[in-house]
Amino acid sequence: MSTMFEGYGTTGPAYDEMFDGGGELRPPYLRMRDSLDKMSTPELISRVEALQASYLDQGITFDIGGEERAMPLDILPRVIEMDTWTTIEKGLQQRVKALEMLLADVYDAGHVFEDGVLPRQVITTSSHFHRQAATIRPANGVRVHVSGIDLIRDNNGEFRVLEDNVRVPSGVSYVMTSRRAISSALPETIAQHRIRPVAGYPQKLLAALRAAAPAGVADPTVVVLTPGVYNGAYFEHTLLARTMGVELVEGRDLVCRRGEVMMRTTKGLAPVHVIYRRVDDEFLDPVHFRADSMLGCPGLIDAARAGNVTIANAVGNGVADDKLVYTYMPDVIRYYLDEEPVIRNVDTWRCGESEAREEVLDRLDELVLKPVDGSGGKGIVIGPRADRAELDELRAKILEDPRSWIAQPVVQLSTVPTFVDGELGPRHVDLRPFAVNDGNRVWVLPGGLTRVALGKGELIVNSSRGGGTKDTWVLAGPTGPEQQQQQQQQQQQQTHLPSGAVE
Repeated sequence: MSTMFEGYGTTGPAYDEMFDGGGELRPPYLRMRDSLDKMSTPELISRVEALQASYLDQGITFDIGGEERAMPLDILPRVIEMDTWTTIEKGLQQRVKALEMLLADVYDAGHVFEDGVLPRQVITTSSHFHRQAATIRPANGVRVHVSGIDLIRDNNGEFRVLEDNVRVPSGVSYVMTSRRAISSALPETIAQHRIRPVAGYPQKLLAALRAAAPAGVADPTVVVLTPGVYNGAYFEHTLLARTMGVELVEGRDLVCRRGEVMMRTTKGLAPVHVIYRRVDDEFLDPVHFRADSMLGCPGLIDAARAGNVTIANAVGNGVADDKLVYTYMPDVIRYYLDEEPVIRNVDTWRCGESEAREEVLDRLDELVLKPVDGSGGKGIVIGPRADRAELDELRAKILEDPRSWIAQPVVQLSTVPTFVDGELGPRHVDLRPFAVNDGNRVWVLPGGLTRVALGKGELIVNSSRGGGTKDTWVLAGPTGPEQQQQQQQQQQQQTHLPSGAVE
């Protein structure tokens, strides 16, 4: 085995995806080992440096503390075998279907409340519940055009759903740009694998957006609505607009007249039928939300209610991202689909329930506490790593507002070999696969965004907390001569993909 793996050892109960408990390689990584055996550590370091320089030169950055930094991309990819991915794909398709049905129900008839599956108060007290979205019915019934369902792999190697993201999920640009970068950094390694491509995502997204156009519109105009150049995900916005071949607009480029949305162009006003928005609900329409918002356009909600424009993802989807609603999702799946969840949730306590709250307060130093409307790792308290003052402050917050907190056991996220500071070691990862719903089928991008906690033993993978990314390879089966030729053709196509970055 290559000397770079000497001394590599997993620690604790975490499931290592490359090595089993006995130090033997798992099957998905066999070909990668053979390729890396022929490479010295100094050579790998030089490729890592070239990789990071390339990311910085292309502007694939993120903002942290007001400073733009190159997004750390680890040179060693994560590999997922075909059978495992098939299960993930089925689980995500099932979950998106249930989320669609839940959102349609809570903003309309409310049968899920009447049948006692989900308390009405859980929805109405969510900070992301917007009554303005009530009775707005999308043309093809789709509210979750794009989803990013975060998954983790537990101590037994089982994938679990960590949280749902169906408001404005981001990160897909890293999936596409990292594939291109790793293809250049490890050409001999990628050539030995038959990997499912990711370059087709923009075309799938565009097809889904066009399918969501208002009734009677045969050739819809689709735009990407961005908050502007100062947004941390601006590169992703430009990437998607460019690869879909549609206009990138800001709120000031749009105007609503007589219930229709128009776009300012050099030739005058042109109609807009579908808006793929990357602006949060609260800033989308100053008439119905924040009156001081300069990021959206007055009248968008009224135009959507009139059926003259489709907003993707739909306004009000954030209730499904609420981590308290997340705890009810297994029951929601059973209620709407009459099926057992293919991918289970992480075990969770609802601090709003007295019995659960009592247990949580007794075990604060053992559990992970999360605010239900938090994102980006903000507000999370890992009990075993918190001091007494932090736990006392947390206790007071839970007692003051128990509905706003959930608790989960400390799950040792699975580890994958990662090259950090010239050394190879296990680092914890999660996975955000992206699914696109066109109303007929939920298509899952094969791979998704693997985020990696670069600090040794760190469990929070978010880039705002120092995390990085990995290219995620979904294997398509055994590699033969014909498959190798097809893969090489795919790689050549991917080398022409524009770069981008997200928050």
